[in-house]
Amino acid sequence: MADYENTAYRARPVGGADAQAIDQGLRAHMLSVYNYMALGVALTGLVAYFVSSSPALVNAVFGTPLVWVAIFAPVGLVLALSFGINRMSAGTAQLVFWLYAALNGVSLATIFIVYPVADITRVFFISAATFGALSLYGYSTPRSLSSWGSFLFMGLVGVFLASVVNIFLASSALTFAVSVIGVLVFAGLTAYDTQKIKEMYLEADDGETSGKKAVMGALSLYLDFINLFLMLLRLLSNRN
Repeated sequence: MADYENTAYRARPVGGADAQAIDQGLRAHMLSVYNYMALGVALTGLVAYFVSSSPALVNAVFGTPLVWVAIFAPVGLVLALSFGINRMSAGTAQLVFWLYAALNGVSLATIFIVYPVADITRVFFISAATFGALSLYGYSTPRSLSSWGSFLFMGLVGVFLASVVNIFLASSALTFAVSVIGVLVFAGLTAYDTQKIKEMYLEADDGETSGKKAVMGALSLYLDFINLFLMLLRLLSNRN
């Protein structure tokens, strides 16, 4: 795939019709990324609601060894996309993304069992507004957010490790702390990833490469949104 850093593009002077063409191309690319991401979130939500609404499906998935497929299959698909994108066609990458979103919906069906639907709806719109504002900031700010990368990565690792530890401790205080830190980490990642996706755009990309970049960008923002939503749901839900 083409160089993601966009160094050549940013180094050369651009003006007039060339600048306008690049700006239009960038807007089209970002629109494609957001469309994929939004459709992926919608697919996940529909699958989660459908599975949770059927006691037979809930028992078939979460009452059998299929639960491990629901948990680990999405992780495997993310790794397949992340490390195998160069060997995939754009069409295959899209198919893997849709499959991932659907399987992730199966694994997230439990939120409709654990949390009230009213809370899920309220937190979803809060998450959407927060995500939109942060993504707009990442897209429009002239400030480079590259320095955030290492801190956000360390925060992400910390949230993951603390979540694993809390599976065994079941500490409400640790759950609260992880959720607060998680909101900050995924809020920062939303702005950071949006700017990175913007900088990945190259006017000279062919359709195949542009399609792959759009899918990978959508995957990054999808993960940011879903995790931001889950962290906020833990904090703001009225679940006892």
